[in-house]
Amino acid sequence: MDDEPERSKRWEGGYERTWEVLKEDESGSLRATVEDILFQAKRKRVFESHGQVRLGMMRHLYVVIDLSRSMEDQDLKPNRLTSTLKLMEYFVDEYFDQNPISQIGIITTKNKRAERLTDLAGNPKKHTAALKKTVDSACMGEPSLYNALSIAMQTLKHMPGHTSREILVIFSSLTTCDPANIYDLIKTLKALKIRVSVIGLSAEVRVCTVLTRETGGSYSVILDESHYKELLMLHVRPPPASSSSECSLIRMGNGSLTSSEGLLKSQGGATEAPFSHKAARRSAAPETAAVAHSCPRAGDRFLVGEAAVGLTLVSAPHLARSFHHLFPLSAFEERPLEEHTGDRFCQACQGELKDKSVYVCPTCSSVFCVECDIFIHDTLHSCPSCIHAQGAS
Repeated sequence: MDDEPERSKRWEGGYERTWEVLKEDESGSLRATVEDILFQAKRKRVFESHGQVRLGMMRHLYVVIDLSRSMEDQDLKPNRLTSTLKLMEYFVDEYFDQNPISQIGIITTKNKRAERLTDLAGNPKKHTAALKKTVDSACMGEPSLYNALSIAMQTLKHMPGHTSREILVIFSSLTTCDPANIYDLIKTLKALKIRVSVIGLSAEVRVCTVLTRETGGSYSVILDESHYKELLMLHVRPPPASSSSECSLIRMGNGSLTSSEGLLKSQGGATEAPFSHKAARRSAAPETAAVAHSCPRAGDRFLVGEAAVGLTLVSAPHLARSFHHLFPLSAFEERPLEEHTGDRFCQACQGELKDKSVYVCPTCSSVFCVECDIFIHDTLHSCPSCIHAQGAS
């Protein structure tokens, strides 16, 4: 406990007079104050999430789900297990929406053991199907944090140095049953530069605090289901890239799509796909061979994300959507509406500027409203006026 940083306790200071923030207007309404609080919360999220910090665009993430007896508690409705799996399905979809060229895997731990539910893969349907089957699993015993981290580490340590290697632990229990000293494992994870983050469902646990602090991850404990979802969504966006991470050129290919016409042939009532690479034939199911991609280097057809010759096959839209993680859009400058001398219309939605503040792009000096500012940073990831100016030039 001596290693813990000193933090002031809540009872050592004065009360937080949160009610003093609410102020009535002339008509006795609190609407203006509430709108201002929501407005400031939106802007805080933009400034916290969209600074000039280089992020990793290729991620390998293992999610460890605690399936111990504590997951049967009903503080989350209907219970912790069902709520967690439902949120995990949503997390997987959002993860691949924001990180289309990344991979994810799922590990479960219960009864002092850990097992790999899904391997690292880039197919969200595979993970979603596995999560739906886990709903009927029996929660029993204690979790083993050591075994779960070891399984994830054995795979992540072989990943290239230019990728982001992460582990997210959803921990419900207050205890862990480990076969060896977990603090030695934490030192190994730190040496391998594997970032471990924990979301606690019960209370803060000492070993999780040390684990996240040493590996550079984050540790949070949920308050309710909405807060649970919010904490999960924080891990959708890639973490900042380490200054010591390797920088290397990655050879990628945009394989052309080939339809099933002329690709499939029937032999004795069975359908087969004529691949020339054995690795592709083993990993591709014949019933899913309606379409395939041709390798731009070897000219062979593939259904997988990587050719047997070592070339990563990536579609151009996915590569473009991942590019904004390397060079995030700068936060727009906030200015009072009274100081704005130009047109009183937003450059994006063409709506009238009615808020107290406007937001100016530092590159093209275009003015936007708060809703368009949030949409540009959260979804579009590029200034529309800058794009229009580049196209015109």
